[in-house]
Amino acid sequence: MNDIVTPLTAAPEEALPDVLMRLVSELHDVAYLIERVEPQILEIGGEGVLQSPDTMKILQGIDLAVQKTRGLAEFIDTITGSIPNEWKVDVSTALSLVKLADMQRSLANGMRHGHSQPLNKAAGDFDFF
Repeated sequence: MNDIVTPLTAAPEEALPDVLMRLVSELHDVAYLIERVEPQILEIGGEGVLQSPDTMKILQGIDLAVQKTRGLAEFIDTITGSIPNEWKVDVSTALSLVKLADMQRSLANGMRHGHSQPLNKAAGDFDFF
């Protein structure tokens, strides 16, 4: 559930590799979220939507977004392995710009909030934010 962002207190300085790995985790979550859209389009439109060139472009765009997001996550993951733990960063200003509370918490302290909201929620359900 996305709730109103309240200021979090992150450590004044944290190891850069730790921060980057939290970012990698969030990127994988974004890829998972995007990936779940494609079957929903097919379910809503039926098999006939595959006949539309415009729909095919949208589905290809979804696939590309997933691949790019995962690619960015793997890139950051790989270069993070060569960054010394002694390198520290202050993430407090960057965290203040993140508007989703769950993501802000996850990036601030590494506490995972689980996977993103399922797309098959009951009709009429919604979150306040």
